[in-house]
Amino acid sequence: MFAVIETGGKQYTIKEGDIIKVEKLKANQDAEISIDNVLFVNGQSSPVFNSINAVVKAQVLEQCRGEKVIIFKKRRRKNYRRKKGHRQYLTILRITGIDIKE
Repeated sequence: MFAVIETGGKQYTIKEGDIIKVEKLKANQDAEISIDNVLFVNGQSSPVFNSINAVVKAQVLEQCRGEKVIIFKKRRRKNYRRKKGHRQYLTILRITGIDIKE
């Protein structure tokens, strides 16, 4: 069984036992969270689209930061150069279950 969820403005295809990195969620380490925004579930019988009865349960493994992304701007022959860096805050989740209430 797999599902498609949306969190942080991005969509993730998951199945039970997967470890994913999502944008930062307000949860402590080792906390159990539930994600309600389930777009698609391919279950035992027929597929379910935009189900309000589906819930994905996950465990927070770690709160961390991603790799640095360099932003470099340059205009040639104008002596204009700007360099910035950015590190996104991330939450690492382990998917513990996909529940469908029928």
